[in-house]
Amino acid sequence: MTITTASRLAHTGEYYFSRKLRELAALNAAGANIISLGIGSPDLPPHPSVVAALAATASQPTSHGYQSYQGTPALRQAMAGFYQTHYGVALDPATEVLPLLGSKEGLMHIGMTFLEASDTVLIPNPGYPTYRAVAEICGAEVREYDLTAATGWLPDLEELAQSDLSRVKMMLVNYPHMPTGTPASPAFLARLVAFAKMHNMMLVHDNPYGFVLNETPPMSLLAVPGAREVALELNSLSKSHNLAGWRVGMLVGRADWLTQVLRFKSNMDSGMFLGIQQAAVAALALGDDWFAELNATYRGRRELVRELLAALGCEAAPGQTGLFVWAAVPPHYTDGYALSDAVLAEARVFLTPGGIFGSNGNGYVRASLCQPDSVLREALERVKNH
Repeated sequence: MTITTASRLAHTGEYYFSRKLRELAALNAAGANIISLGIGSPDLPPHPSVVAALAATASQPTSHGYQSYQGTPALRQAMAGFYQTHYGVALDPATEVLPLLGSKEGLMHIGMTFLEASDTVLIPNPGYPTYRAVAEICGAEVREYDLTAATGWLPDLEELAQSDLSRVKMMLVNYPHMPTGTPASPAFLARLVAFAKMHNMMLVHDNPYGFVLNETPPMSLLAVPGAREVALELNSLSKSHNLAGWRVGMLVGRADWLTQVLRFKSNMDSGMFLGIQQAAVAALALGDDWFAELNATYRGRRELVRELLAALGCEAAPGQTGLFVWAAVPPHYTDGYALSDAVLAEARVFLTPGGIFGSNGNGYVRASLCQPDSVLREALERVKNH
């Protein structure tokens, strides 16, 4: 018997890092001892109070049943409080906050709720590969908008406005931007909101990097006047609170839109473990000292990574935010793939080729800060000696 794969997967391959991590694991099993500077999976632990909240809840015999599809009131209140404290955005925890099993899940929920085959989605090039995958799985047409060093990795909204946007239903944006580390100003976010209003499209802002190595106060798109009419925002505790494997995210914005997303989401999961919800409440209550300590660690690591990239002849622009360093490859390499392959083969260090994020990333590589100083120093020595 032959069972064919659904046509919705025709243009969607296995996620790059799923394949690459399997390859690196095989090399390590053969004794290669690869140092991976690939994915942004924080190696640092959560705050002790977060682990304690998980343990205390898990020890209660009544904590292990199904939970609400919308999360506990305490978690939604904590998420709303986080937005008020750090972004100056007031949210109704009952209707304008939807906890997620990670913000990556939220991207699929939004796509499946709002997109169909007659719709077009604007996605950034370069950008998070999941944006394209979600649009394609939902059957929508993908249209890329260019981000380049020449434009400061910001979209040219005037140029976009000259094109036919009549079928565009959704525009995905991500600032601070991954992979380039570019922040966006309040003025630019206001221009984005005005652009979406003018062209009758939904803005989906993916915002997980605002608290990592950001020299300006973190921003929410929903702080822009009028943004709630056109925008939903995704956020995550993965990077900001070292909870990547715990899968805690949130979707915030218009109550009527979140109600529709819940129609889909409630058919996909049965709620988040209560212990993780209580731990997230503790994490969201952490103050500025937590972020200061986190960033002090990452700041030192960034200097080591920039030194490593410089040893390879790569040029990293200043002012980047987030868990990575984005750097242009030297001209004697054809692209980031060539440099990545060479460094992996010769120095047993893995750097992410920028081309996985789109064609505008072909001339770049990305290096993660999610390794201890000792490992980064070892990687630097390997690169210098090969």
